Amino acid sequence: MVPEAMAPSPILSVRNLSKRFEGLLALGGVSFDVEEGQIFGVIGPNGAGKTTLFSCIVGSLVPTSGEILFRRRRIDGLPNHAVVRKGIVRTHQIVRPFRDMTVEQNVSVGALFGRGKRRGNEAVRRTIGILETTGLSHRAQAIAGTLTIGELKRLEIARALATEPEVICLDEVMGGLNPSEILAAMSLIRTIRDAGVTVLMIEHHIHAVVGVSDRILVLNFGEKIAEGTPQEVVADPEVVTAYLGDDSHPLLEEAGS
Repeated sequence: MVPEAMAPSPILSVRNLSKRFEGLLALGGVSFDVEEGQIFGVIGPNGAGKTTLFSCIVGSLVPTSGEILFRRRRIDGLPNHAVVRKGIVRTHQIVRPFRDMTVEQNVSVGALFGRGKRRGNEAVRRTIGILETTGLSHRAQAIAGTLTIGELKRLEIARALATEPEVICLDEVMGGLNPSEILAAMSLIRTIRDAGVTVLMIEHHIHAVVGVSDRILVLNFGEKIAEGTPQEVVADPEVVTAYLGDDSHPLLEEAGS
């Protein structure tokens, strides 16, 4: 008898994850799975625990309890550099480039010291490819401190991609962008996914999250209140009450159309 094919395991699993800061519960028993090749959105009001969640996943914070599994292996408690070497990297809401270095030099740091540890011509080729993907080739020799906010956001993504991740966690990469830049960022996120990188994204631009995500997780006061397709999430009454505001929110009309 031929055994039934097993369902593929998630690339990333979070199980009952909690994080306390002294008396404050920032995350309380959050669980979810991310399938390989997904764009997985995380939304919620300010203070909902979104950035704390990302910080625990990438090893910037140690969870108080719970488990984080990457390809079935636990990574909770590992330091950030070890998580990056395994293939998970994040961007930061407040961009952190080396401001006195060129764009190209910033990206090459990721190529040299990331998971691939590229050297010589390999590092150069990796850097050039990432600059092309992120639309920064024409700014390669510009000093990072002279870039616009939109360019800085792209540089933050480029630096992360240069480490050769399997999972990239994007924290508010559309913050401060104008509508045309948001559309371009959405296109870039799809390009990253199509290149084989699984995407987790925190974002306050709800239309963008709904437009680009395969699934969405909603946090409120550190707890998961909903998870599902974009259409399911924006129609969830608890999400409407906690985050979207009221039944007339335009996203609800779009979800029902």
